[in-house]
Amino acid sequence: MIEQPLPWGSAAAAVGRCIARSGLLLVRGQVHLPSEWVGRRVRFGDGTVGRVYRETAVDARPVDPCVLDVCFRLRAVHGRAHRLFEWESLLNTPLFVGFPGFVTKLWVAHDDNGTYRGLYEWDGAERAEAYARALWRVLQLVSVSGSIHYRVLPGKRRADVFTELDGGAREPAVATAAGEWWEVVALG
Repeated sequence: MIEQPLPWGSAAAAVGRCIARSGLLLVRGQVHLPSEWVGRRVRFGDGTVGRVYRETAVDARPVDPCVLDVCFRLRAVHGRAHRLFEWESLLNTPLFVGFPGFVTKLWVAHDDNGTYRGLYEWDGAERAEAYARALWRVLQLVSVSGSIHYRVLPGKRRADVFTELDGGAREPAVATAAGEWWEVVALG
């Protein structure tokens, strides 16, 4: 997998289709804000820790589950502006819930390095990557250059990874090289 954005035109078309489908999901009451994970702290393989400040989910169960982790650092957002971004970010919901294959997203607040993360469950690794490549163009407008990254983990369900960790797993639920930014290693 090579991390790279879609061309601008392709990304704009994909986001446009997503917004239209998001509107339908919202009108039908199929978008939810569960609170089960809100407030939990997530430690990553690179040693950073972020707090889950929101979850967004749709009425869908994945047939071909995968986990998608996305990270970025916002430009010119410091101090109290981080809290403002957390509130404002709810307005960004139509930019992702309508993408084909979206199931759920945990919004993880900035860590000590100012990095935000999205921890998603998706139906289909190819769909998850298509979303991440389109999202890149949206994030590029507000993010520090070079700070956008994503990782697709096929065959994994986010809830299973978290349950394994919550159950006292001593090793990360996803076997990878140590120190990876996207590797969830502990929950608090």
